[in-house]
Amino acid sequence: MAFLRREPDAHEGRLSGGGVMLRHPELRDFSEWSDLRLASRGFLTPWEPTWPEDEFLKSSFRYRIRRYMQDVEDDKAYPFFVFRLSDDALVGGVTLSQVRRGAAMSATIGYWVGAPYQRRGYVTAAVGLIVRFAFEDLNLHRVEAACQPDNHASQGVLAKNGFQLEGKALSYLKINGAWRDHLLFARVREESV
Repeated sequence: MAFLRREPDAHEGRLSGGGVMLRHPELRDFSEWSDLRLASRGFLTPWEPTWPEDEFLKSSFRYRIRRYMQDVEDDKAYPFFVFRLSDDALVGGVTLSQVRRGAAMSATIGYWVGAPYQRRGYVTAAVGLIVRFAFEDLNLHRVEAACQPDNHASQGVLAKNGFQLEGKALSYLKINGAWRDHLLFARVREESV
């Protein structure tokens, strides 16, 4: 499906703006990633699927990196870690997944931020960058997102990036071991007529 994408530029795999830089995860990120995720466990647990027991083994991270790169190669998903530009600190992650081509031309966005970096604009900037990447580099038409009704911070991130509330899905995702309702959001590419 590469013919549906724009030719990559010299900075393929890296996006920057709004005080953050996004790049694909690499094996060298393991320590910083695991330290941030472990330190943020209580903060992240209410919003994420249950973490597997082997989540923080280096071998699991190595497998994750291989899977990520295969997904990029297959045009299925585009995972990025989010780094603060001022000091290159890892602050979170954002992924464009479930890429659909053909009549749909859409994908789903997901993101997380470490507890020390919440409410500082890093996720808002990262979501803006990945939406631009979806529309301009991947030539997609629609980007979707979902969040729990009580996740007001996430709803704010989506609103600041032009997403519109489309409805509610009952028992949409299994979060922290239980099926949770989610609000569904989308943003459609603005096209000139």
